[in-house]
Amino acid sequence: MLLTGWFSFPDGEATAGDVLALHRVEDVLRRAGLAYDVAWSPGFRPDALHLEDVTARRYGYLVFVCGPLHGPQVEELHRRFAHCGRIAVGTSVLDPDSPAVTGFHRVLARDAPAAGPALDLAAGAPALPARPVVGVVLTHGQHEYGAARRHGAVAEAVTSWLAGKDCARLELETRLDRHDWRLCATPAQLESVLLRLDLVVTDRLHGLVLALRAGTPALAVDPVDGGAKVSAQARACGWPALVPAERLEGAGAGELDRWWGWCLTSGRVAARQLRDEWAAGPGQDGARELPAVLGVPHAGRPGARHG
Repeated sequence: MLLTGWFSFPDGEATAGDVLALHRVEDVLRRAGLAYDVAWSPGFRPDALHLEDVTARRYGYLVFVCGPLHGPQVEELHRRFAHCGRIAVGTSVLDPDSPAVTGFHRVLARDAPAAGPALDLAAGAPALPARPVVGVVLTHGQHEYGAARRHGAVAEAVTSWLAGKDCARLELETRLDRHDWRLCATPAQLESVLLRLDLVVTDRLHGLVLALRAGTPALAVDPVDGGAKVSAQARACGWPALVPAERLEGAGAGELDRWWGWCLTSGRVAARQLRDEWAAGPGQDGARELPAVLGVPHAGRPGARHG
């Protein structure tokens, strides 16, 4: 039996819903003791079985999982696997008279004209283990650092490394905008996101500070040769998970991996401790000295005069 879907076509899409629907079908077949193969798009799973490599005569059944039944790609499956029993399961039927639909011997539709809807296959897929949810806060700006800037190389190295991590990645911006729905409009909105993350990976000073303020560990990379404000702020916070730009060359992935592991274990406790310390009372920052600079004596005492 060969399992196919839109995730099988070279120019198809592998969506989370489609793949979970596939997992549901696989689970049912395994429990029934039925053997099967899965055909994947080479763009999504280059190391797996692909439709162009399949010997059609090896299979007695072709099962098409999830998605809409329409178009020449589905019709081609009927021609290529004409000798097979062909079944569609968990699919949408737009036009019951379409060759893409009529080519199947059975259609166990998710939704179809003049038929009641069935629950999507993804709803009943086997439970999945949770993965870390990681906010990614990177900048390509900061031209004030001139020739010392390594922002582009740092972003490329960090994102390439992150692509190989089994985690849910969420690209974030510290920039606020009341007109762009993709951005937070207030610090409270951004902090509400940071509170729900397991980790923040950032090359921005405020990416580091705001993550720690929320009690979320941050893996910080300083994108400036020799270190600049990100390194300085990590020292001010007493935060160890810092990788200088120059360390990303060569053994950079190993350095990132080391701090990744720390952030997701001991770093969770360390970040919460920092959050609690800051909430109890701000540390030594420039604002403490401001009243004295402004010539206000005994600032902060009850009854002190402010003007």
